[in-house]
Amino acid sequence: MPPGGGQQQNQDNKNKKDQAAQKKKWEPPLPTRVGKKKKRGPDTASKLPAVFPATRCRLRLLKMERIKDYLLMEEEFVQNQERMKPETTREEKNEEDRTKVDDLRGSPMAVGTLEEIIDDDHAIVSTASGPEYYVSIMSFVDKDRIEPGCQVLLHHKTQAVVGVLQDDADPMVSVMKLDKAPTESYADIGGLENQIQEIKESVELPLTHPELYEEMGIKPPKGVILYGVPGTGKTLLAKAVANQTSATFLRVVGSELIQKYLGDGPKLVRELFRVAEEHAPSIVFIDEIDAIGTKRYDSTSGGEREIQRTMLELLNQLDGFDTRGDVKVIMATNRIESLDPALIRPGRIDRKIEFPLPDVKTKRHIFRLHTSRMSLNEDVDLEEFVMAKDDLSGADIKAVCTEAGLLALRERRMRVTKADFTSAREKVLYRKNEGTPEGLYL
Repeated sequence: MPPGGGQQQNQDNKNKKDQAAQKKKWEPPLPTRVGKKKKRGPDTASKLPAVFPATRCRLRLLKMERIKDYLLMEEEFVQNQERMKPETTREEKNEEDRTKVDDLRGSPMAVGTLEEIIDDDHAIVSTASGPEYYVSIMSFVDKDRIEPGCQVLLHHKTQAVVGVLQDDADPMVSVMKLDKAPTESYADIGGLENQIQEIKESVELPLTHPELYEEMGIKPPKGVILYGVPGTGKTLLAKAVANQTSATFLRVVGSELIQKYLGDGPKLVRELFRVAEEHAPSIVFIDEIDAIGTKRYDSTSGGEREIQRTMLELLNQLDGFDTRGDVKVIMATNRIESLDPALIRPGRIDRKIEFPLPDVKTKRHIFRLHTSRMSLNEDVDLEEFVMAKDDLSGADIKAVCTEAGLLALRERRMRVTKADFTSAREKVLYRKNEGTPEGLYL
């Protein structure tokens, strides 16, 4: 052996051992569930214990009876646990069911009208902006509350009926109903004794004492129209009527009856009178009736024709086949000459009450009403302003008194002087005649 040969062999053996150690040892693969046979039968925990001896004998019977007693005890325990479960758990379950129903209903929900019920699970519905649909009724909808003509909630995709609205009255009609009576009374109206007497005979008396008209052998008036120049107290008198009477008061502005879609305006008029009949005795006050009650003419505009259809529905409701004994109608307008003759004929509107500009006596009364709470200086003589030859309406007189108070407030005075009234009157007259050249209308 050459010198150093033994050392070289030892080094090679060492290197081979290191290489073998670095090589990864073979490991069996991890077991997988694929292709593994699933164990059949109940789990070990729920399995009944084995009963020995296997032959039929008294010992086996006693052991099986003991197992039976244990199972009966376990069943009774489970039932008690279910019955004595805390209420919070039930509430959680109900809340979970409600959440599932809300998920089924979806959001948002469309509002439609139920036209016809086909069977327990199907119906025909219609929406304001689309055709009629044959849809299904969900199982959680209360079938007792569904009837033709009621408002229903529809699924936003499938149009299925998922709910019924509580009140089938139009929300706009509900807003029109006055829940709180106005504060104005007949004492706040300056003058207008004849007008107050006429509206009492036409509106209040038929609702409170209808037997008087029966004894007289006449039918009470169906409605009145208040007309005159602006600011003479038409709306104020209607507020006083709402304050004095205990009847339901529905206030409508004529422009509210003009709707976007075809047929919505007449439908709103029908809803208005239906709600008035349900809450009878009632008074319907339609302000600015000239918005929908103008004279009919041939028009190519679809909007004009729809307004005329709304007025025709109003004519039908005022004097149709349905008798409206406990529903009285009050209308107000500044331009009675522009109204359709069919709207203001006797039988629909039996009383036409004119509101002229106030005379001297009425002016004095209005000035006293508006200055009763004001601190007036000694030099203020209201007779001078009452006797002035100017066309001031009741609203203008109120504006004069308010403006005089503001002028005194501007100078930090607690009393209103004659100069304040003079300046206020000139300012109100200038604003009233603004844009009209002097001498144009004589």
